[in-house]
Amino acid sequence: MSRVALVTGAARGLGACIAGHLLSEGYRVVAADLDLDAAKASVADWGDQAFALKMDVASEASVEAGLDAVERHFGLPWLVVNNAAVMKAQKVLEIDINTFDAVMAVNVRGTFLGCQRFARRLRAQNAPGRIVNIGSLAGENGGTATGAHYAASKGAIHTLTKVFARDLAPFGITVNAIAPGPLDLPSVAETIGAEKMPGLIAGLPTGQLGNPLSVARMVAELAHPLSGAITGSTIDINSGLYMR
Repeated sequence: MSRVALVTGAARGLGACIAGHLLSEGYRVVAADLDLDAAKASVADWGDQAFALKMDVASEASVEAGLDAVERHFGLPWLVVNNAAVMKAQKVLEIDINTFDAVMAVNVRGTFLGCQRFARRLRAQNAPGRIVNIGSLAGENGGTATGAHYAASKGAIHTLTKVFARDLAPFGITVNAIAPGPLDLPSVAETIGAEKMPGLIAGLPTGQLGNPLSVARMVAELAHPLSGAITGSTIDINSGLYMR
């Protein structure tokens, strides 16, 4: 029987790319998103190996109900990918508190709930598993292009990844993060501005935007049963903008 993966924020963009790649790797995939119609459209051609689920990752009740639905439909997941996020590019002195709280609720609380509630179920069934959190280059270098609230939320995700990884390591549950830089996605062009994209690309050490599929392939690698020794890591995919 194929393994089950739950991907949040999977209606479009990077989340949809991750979900599609996992399907191609033989997973049964649950595409969760606040926009259920878009999530359904993203899995419309995937047959009985996938289904769409409405989930508000910032809501405890919604996360629990979503995990219940996954277990009823496919069984306990092997992998949860906490990808859902919101971003509003603003200068730090212009960020209003409601927007700040909204970004933190989805990006940080959503990732926390995704890790905690999934891990509780794995522990209750004495099952191993994999968690992959999608961070960001902004959370590593404090980049301001995406807003200080977004950068801070992604930095928090990288820290949560380490905490969960340390506590869950004895139980065969790994927790890792991926920190993408600029990716070849419409959302990146919208955030940066089409007129600024040539300058952005010229400033990348590799001279090219990251391919979203490279992130999806890394998710699959971190989720592999043989990757059990990789935990608490943040993997950079950033065209060379940040090197350790």
